[in-house]
Amino acid sequence: MDTRWYGRRSGKKLRPGGQALVETLLPKIRLKVPTGGRIGSLADCFPHAPKDVWLEIGFGGGEHLAAQARAHPDIGFIGCEPFVNGVASALTLVEHDGLTNIRIFDDDARLILDALPDASIGRLFLLFADPWPKRRHERRRLVSGNTLDQFARLMKDDAEFRFASDHMDYVRWTLEQVLRHLSFAWLVCGAGDWRQPPPDWIETRYEAKAFRRGENPVYLRFCRRPRAAAADEKPLL
Repeated sequence: MDTRWYGRRSGKKLRPGGQALVETLLPKIRLKVPTGGRIGSLADCFPHAPKDVWLEIGFGGGEHLAAQARAHPDIGFIGCEPFVNGVASALTLVEHDGLTNIRIFDDDARLILDALPDASIGRLFLLFADPWPKRRHERRRLVSGNTLDQFARLMKDDAEFRFASDHMDYVRWTLEQVLRHLSFAWLVCGAGDWRQPPPDWIETRYEAKAFRRGENPVYLRFCRRPRAAAADEKPLL
């Protein structure tokens, strides 16, 4: 597994308001990797114990993360994003809406995956991630056998993994990788399913950009098989 970091950590200089939130609000809601390496209980990371915890990897500007948190106040949300400008945008939404059920990990998501407890995540979002389109860069894609092993470990039985992209090569790559993994089942009923977002879908800014370019995003949903059943399954590919 390639553990090096690729991509930008920052862009334009933050505005004073965003910089102030990074300095004051972020330390209060930042999720940290403990010295021992593994978080004991995710419920303890929130001011009020949530009924479930959902994870979004690469939340961009935080619009989807904040909208989900508003729609599900009884759910705890962990958002991962190393790009400081995106973190600042998300912090603005957290402050504006008074959201207390969000925790942010502002570093490489793979570091926090290692620290999350087993069977602790009820839903996982990976939406419009960098597709690393050049063939020589495929190893940089987040979806891989090693990462899926981590997803399978930290997701609860029957938890849902949602993936969306407008890059068809990355869609094919992801579908192939997940169908090879014994712990996941593709939630699909018909040929057109992957063109239709889930009923409770919340549009992201990158999705909106794709539509403006005339692209048709793909939406994939996978279920974490119950652990006992997964042990008896064979890969589909």
